[in-house]
Amino acid sequence: MSTGFFWDERTFWHGGGNYAGMLPVGGLVQPGGGLPENPETKRRLKNLIEVTGLARELDLRGAPEASREDLLRVHPADYLDRFKALSDAGGGELGRRAPFSSGGYEIAALSAGLAVAALDAVLRGELDNAYALSRPPGHHCLPEGPNGFCLMANIAIAIEAARAAGRAARFAVLDWDVHHGNGTEAIFYDRADVLTVSIHQDRNYPMDTGAFADRGEGAGKGANLNIPLPPGCGHVTYLAALRQLALPAIRAHQPDVIIVACGFDAAANDPLGRMLAHQGTFAEMTRAVMELAHDVCGGRLMMAHEGGYSETYVPFCGHAVLAEMAGSSIAAPDPFGDVFALRQPDAAFDAFVEARLYEMAQALATGY
Repeated sequence: MSTGFFWDERTFWHGGGNYAGMLPVGGLVQPGGGLPENPETKRRLKNLIEVTGLARELDLRGAPEASREDLLRVHPADYLDRFKALSDAGGGELGRRAPFSSGGYEIAALSAGLAVAALDAVLRGELDNAYALSRPPGHHCLPEGPNGFCLMANIAIAIEAARAAGRAARFAVLDWDVHHGNGTEAIFYDRADVLTVSIHQDRNYPMDTGAFADRGEGAGKGANLNIPLPPGCGHVTYLAALRQLALPAIRAHQPDVIIVACGFDAAANDPLGRMLAHQGTFAEMTRAVMELAHDVCGGRLMMAHEGGYSETYVPFCGHAVLAEMAGSSIAAPDPFGDVFALRQPDAAFDAFVEARLYEMAQALATGY
């Protein structure tokens, strides 16, 4: 099995400005540790696969920046021009909670380029599957502007590039970031060829999107599925949501390739999430998606890195995902495994949430 790992040191040099957590510094907001979307979670993942030796079992590659032609398939010229001008002028902020510094435009285009190249290599059969260590992330970005740390819509740009090249016609995007993938949803909301599925913490971010009732519109009616989960859900619920709702929807869509918006902020110690997933959760979800990809699309699977803000834990979750993708026996044992196992919800909570998932599955089955 050949697994590609697409990365570039330059993406770690993206700067997020003067923030204290999610708030811009100013007034009574005292300077803090900076933007949660910092390079260390990604750099430490790359470092960990080098230290354990997993990197030697992966096909490590770089990629060029996404071309303007690639970007224009998703983002209007006006947005790209404003972004480039502000980037050249030293940086700033064009949208909600999406600051950038000088050179931010080129780094965002490079982040998108990693996703474009990873998907292209899988669809051309060069690789069985691939992981794009994209930074900045992309799943909140709207066509006309950035949002929530996301400056360009990485996955959407990769999909449109693949369509334009005639590599594939049907796509499924599974987003398991703790935050709703509102940008990806918005871009494909009226499209039947791209299924978008988001498993997320209900009303975390954005607080006004991600409802189960939002199923797409026009030709895309039924091609969007939101699975909002209450805060406190852990391993059992995540696997139930995947198996009862997400995977059956993807199987019914019969995509040519599955793309995962791979965020690790549903992990138990993430500062921007209130969920209780752990390393094993991401490993098992990866295994289940790979099995489905084998059944429906010849194993074609690409993952693009999204959120995850624990410097200490994201690398271990990412390592587990990559080891599954590569079929590797090399492990980076979970240093928090015993603690996070004790913090899992009790059986009554799991049963309560699973009953709600069952209701959602029944609603889908009856054409809701």
